[in-house]
Amino acid sequence: MALFIFSSASAFAAPADNAFVRVVHASPAAGTVDVFVDGNKLLPNFTFGTVTGYVSVPAGAHKIQVAPAGKGADAAVINETVSVNAGVPYTVAAIGTKDTGFGLQAFADDNMLSGGMTKVRVYHLSPNAGPVNVATGGNTVITGLTYKNASDYLTVPPAAYTFNVTATQANATVPVSATLKDNTVNSVFAIGLYKGDPALKFVVGTVPGVPGMPQTGSNPNVAAPTSSNSTLLWFVGAVALLISGGASYAIRSSRVKH
Repeated sequence: MALFIFSSASAFAAPADNAFVRVVHASPAAGTVDVFVDGNKLLPNFTFGTVTGYVSVPAGAHKIQVAPAGKGADAAVINETVSVNAGVPYTVAAIGTKDTGFGLQAFADDNMLSGGMTKVRVYHLSPNAGPVNVATGGNTVITGLTYKNASDYLTVPPAAYTFNVTATQANATVPVSATLKDNTVNSVFAIGLYKGDPALKFVVGTVPGVPGMPQTGSNPNVAAPTSSNSTLLWFVGAVALLISGGASYAIRSSRVKH
């Protein structure tokens, strides 16, 4: 896969004026696509379920078009403008189906992490999967996470934990044990269709925490929120079991969720 490079190099501002962006292909109906940014094809043959790394891009507004592979920007099924701020990391997801409409969803991320800790965040990008709750230590830490939303970060010391994951539509709970590694920020993307094609699945993206780890897409001057897990097989397996056992129009990308 081509690297996600906004590399009309002449368009780059000084690093201090740049944002950090990664892209997720989470549209079940779009198939393989080309992604154009400001008129330039920057992600050819971008396949469903792919998550790019963070890269530095100039702050400001950028026109993003997503078109079937090889059809050109004029055939774009998504034409939206995303505005990004200097020093801020973003996840931009291509989402939607023919029935719900195609679009982009942008999230402001935070990869700041205190030394020795670990964080996890869940991004719900499956258009027909039900909401999910997650509890640990007797406390519910993620409640009713629904489509086109991301959870808060959970920040915990690295250790072995038991998480109780509940699919609310199925009213089923699975206890899951996990050992969390230090100094990582972990993202779980729920994508695909419940009882559909492509099937519901979970894609995990992990980056080193900041400070001290350059080009991970975080602003060292921004205060950190909250999150947990580096090897997220516990969460992937648990939520997949729950949703498979139980059981929208695309939001404008300019609405950034924290």
